[in-house]
Amino acid sequence: MGRVTQRVKVTKFTVGGPARARVDTAAAEEPLEIRVAGTPFSVTMRTPGDDFDLVAGFLVSESIISSNEDLATMRYCAGEDEDGRQTFNVIEAQLAPGVAPPDTDLARHVYTSSSCGICGTASIDAVRRTSRFQIEADPLRIDLQVLAGLPDDLRKRQKVFERTGGVHAAALFTATGELLCLREDVGRHNAVDKLIGWALREGRLPLSETVLQVSGRASFELVQKAYLAGIPALAAVSAPSSLAIELAGSVGMTLVGFSRGASLNAYTRAERIHAPED
Repeated sequence: MGRVTQRVKVTKFTVGGPARARVDTAAAEEPLEIRVAGTPFSVTMRTPGDDFDLVAGFLVSESIISSNEDLATMRYCAGEDEDGRQTFNVIEAQLAPGVAPPDTDLARHVYTSSSCGICGTASIDAVRRTSRFQIEADPLRIDLQVLAGLPDDLRKRQKVFERTGGVHAAALFTATGELLCLREDVGRHNAVDKLIGWALREGRLPLSETVLQVSGRASFELVQKAYLAGIPALAAVSAPSSLAIELAGSVGMTLVGFSRGASLNAYTRAERIHAPED
């Protein structure tokens, strides 16, 4: 592997100063083809690394599997670049006996894209029908001070971002602020899939009494992925979309946005946040 970053040549310009040639570090981005039971199923652009976690998490997000027992094996398929080197860009997943293979008809994917033209109600109903976990009654309760500190903790642990400035991150925390897992990727959805895939392979699903902290905004897709993994709270440093708020409210998820410094906005299920008065 070892392709998480790449060295690139750049010309740095400064107003009032000379242009300078230098070498910089960029986050790697390569395609990953996911095959299920020998059939091509999806291609995603990702940062190489934690690829098995990514595939496992993607299959959870597609409601194909919900436990490690549903997944028999994963392996890299043969694939070479122009120099004859293994690319590690194709993964074959084999489902356990009795687990239904995915429907490869593109119509089944219509609800997974935030740019599709389906109305919000239909999208939310589709997600609720496919979930195998319920989070409305999850007993999660987290102190405001702990929740507000998660973005800084996330940022300090972003090793690839520190080197490139070009990747998103997703981290899973307990209610006391203990970090369980962190993943980085050029795609925010991939970072979340990698995290969920780690949890599935560790036998941790559903992820009750946990908080998913993400480095960017909270989209409908991220709320969907968190819900399908049984995560009761999603916090983002930026804004949530209107449909993300609607879905979170519908399924009983605590959705937090603009979590920066000492303040944050709770859009749904704010009662899970404990804010003692001075």
